[in-house]
Amino acid sequence: MSDTPTLHTLAEIAGARLENVPEGEREQVGSAPVTFIGLDSRNVEPGGMFAALPGTRVHGAKFAGESQAATILTDDEGLAILAEAGETRPVLVVDNIRKVLGDVAAQVYGHPSREMTLIGVTGTSGKTTTTYMLEKGLAAAGHTVGLIGTTGTKIAGRDVATQLTTPEATTLQQLFARMLREGVTHVVMEVSSHALMLGRINGAEFDVAGFTNLSQDHLDFHPTMEDYFDAKALFFDPASPLAAKRSVICIDDEWGERMAQVASNPVTVGTKGQTADVSAQLIAVDEAGVQHIRIGEREFRLPMPGEFNVANAALACALADAAGVELDGFIRGLEQAAVPGRMERVDAGQDFVAVVDYAHKPAAIGAALAALRGQVDGRIGVAVGAGGNRDTSKRPLMGAEAARGADFVVVTDDNPRTEDPAAIRSAVIAGAREAETGAEITEVGSRAGAIDALVQWARPGDAVIVVGKGHEVGQIVGSETLHFDDREELRRAIRQYAAQREDGGNA
Repeated sequence: MSDTPTLHTLAEIAGARLENVPEGEREQVGSAPVTFIGLDSRNVEPGGMFAALPGTRVHGAKFAGESQAATILTDDEGLAILAEAGETRPVLVVDNIRKVLGDVAAQVYGHPSREMTLIGVTGTSGKTTTTYMLEKGLAAAGHTVGLIGTTGTKIAGRDVATQLTTPEATTLQQLFARMLREGVTHVVMEVSSHALMLGRINGAEFDVAGFTNLSQDHLDFHPTMEDYFDAKALFFDPASPLAAKRSVICIDDEWGERMAQVASNPVTVGTKGQTADVSAQLIAVDEAGVQHIRIGEREFRLPMPGEFNVANAALACALADAAGVELDGFIRGLEQAAVPGRMERVDAGQDFVAVVDYAHKPAAIGAALAALRGQVDGRIGVAVGAGGNRDTSKRPLMGAEAARGADFVVVTDDNPRTEDPAAIRSAVIAGAREAETGAEITEVGSRAGAIDALVQWARPGDAVIVVGKGHEVGQIVGSETLHFDDREELRRAIRQYAAQREDGGNA
């Protein structure tokens, strides 16, 4: 890691001008070291730098007064707010804070990503599963692993609290520095389109980038699918400052084929018999749902169901290989991989299959139901809902996918947030009915009640799945987050109705 930077060094990196410093003191002030940078004014360490960003409602500069920071990084709007408040501390002023924030933070923390092997995974579905596979495989191959993603952050298997799939640039660089201090050799992380567009990974130097697939999601943030694709392409286009040194791309969909054209000399991965650098094939599925697969010349067991997980495993192996990892040990770890809330089975002694999955996009719902259909001879039931204050156009598509893949569809609430839950359910139901598949469709607003309905409906040999929230343990209703865990509720319902049956009740 490099030496602690000075204010002058950071100003040069950011292309910033130094304000609020008398001419005669500029050299002395500019020589001051900066050892911390943060976005939360309350948490900036004394002597550190507060990055005051413009917000959707209020500019961060308004909170500078409560910060112990020695210096402030902001834009001209922020400078005006600081001047009005009588601010006397030195200020670095730039045109676009987010554009430079990652590079500044990387310099403050000594460019820690340069000292570790950094692997990023992006795409619509499969990011979390692929990163978990990588974590397990890399650990089994003898490496110390850091994991950053949707289900949280881990350092050598220990949980670390974070809030975003890809943390803000200042938090991310600080996290990298901590990982390096604690002996991490390889970091695996999910890279969201938001992170790519908002500069969260600026300053991070990725050794390998992986692409899973693309399907409709986040169209509340991206105007079109083309815009969504272009955001992902920033991770692969050699002309982009965010591009990784090497690229591994699954070409199972048209977007993957296009991304392979964008990237420079990528490793391609395929599971559909197409020409690819790495080919994967499902050989068999045993009674427990364990898949036996072949990737290249290697055959092994994969405990996760679904053909899409064959693609995730192939991508993980190709990423590890591109990072120079020994694959025999890696695959031993892959055979033990499991992901919270991703096709996670709930067993409470019942005679039907019960699963919880994070699928909250139309294509992901279809894939999850197809995976179950391949495992059981009986019927399929699904509880599905859509999130409030998010892309409204995917709601009927989610309902249609549920009706196409299941025999029984219970439309319920997901995270309604501040929207009318009934209106959200209505859009999902409309899509399910328009699919005209013959599936039985019902509406139960209470998510716990919807899970009860699924369990009551199930018979021996059937399968039920609750989609949308996966590992999440809260439901956002209005401005409140209420405790709710699909796995807990599914287990409760199974036990409750089993007890009622034993008592001769009407279950």
